[in-house]
Amino acid sequence: MSDIHPTAIIEDGAQIGENVTIEPYAIIKKNVILSDNVTIKAHAYIDGYTSIGEGTVIWPSASIGTQTQDLKFQGERTYVKIGKNCHIREFVTVNSSTVRDSTVEIGDECLIMAYCHIAHNSKIGNQVVMSNCATLAGHVTIGEGAIVGGFAPVHQNVRIGDYAMVGGMSRVGHDIPPFTIGAGIPYRVGGINIVGLKRRGVAMDVRNTLSRLYKIFYRSELKIDQAIEQAEEICESLPEVENWLEFCKAPSKRGIMGFQALT
Repeated sequence: MSDIHPTAIIEDGAQIGENVTIEPYAIIKKNVILSDNVTIKAHAYIDGYTSIGEGTVIWPSASIGTQTQDLKFQGERTYVKIGKNCHIREFVTVNSSTVRDSTVEIGDECLIMAYCHIAHNSKIGNQVVMSNCATLAGHVTIGEGAIVGGFAPVHQNVRIGDYAMVGGMSRVGHDIPPFTIGAGIPYRVGGINIVGLKRRGVAMDVRNTLSRLYKIFYRSELKIDQAIEQAEEICESLPEVENWLEFCKAPSKRGIMGFQALT
């Protein structure tokens, strides 16, 4: 049985699952879908074609599914999809998308801390952490397990790879390879995210191979195509290595961090 406070406003058409908690003065608009065990805390505002996965908590004054701030928006139907067991903290804003039937996606078990902003057409993988006041412009992609530090702005069309860690107050204007750690204005890739990989249970031999891969890309003064070629020849074929190489081979609108002036 759901626990819905009498001051909450839930429009006709909203779909509310089992054991949902909706606290005082929250507003749930007509096209919203709340799965089982969701908690919507006081004064949160959920709009648009938004679906929220089981066990997720939306904290006070968050604004989810509101119209994109993209001036190209023409009123078409777009979506927001939030996964299971996420925490969307106070005053977070998650806008809907631009272009019909497109979706802003947040994966499972993500922590989006207070005052973060996620703009149109962005996609966030599972177990991502965005620290306070981190902001994503449109069409940003963040891989699984990545961490974006506080007050870090991420430019449109940037990709951040799996398990990368972006330091706080960094300006991210280019793609960040997976498993790396870095920071700064201008941004500098500083090495492999050893601590994060240890916490994920990644074996030492894999971490050593990724360190070797990092040196090929960032300590050998090679161009990106040369670094890819050398890594394919030298590095052991591991899923993590393939992840890195596929990331660097994929089309990029912003260029790989550290190579954007060399490609």
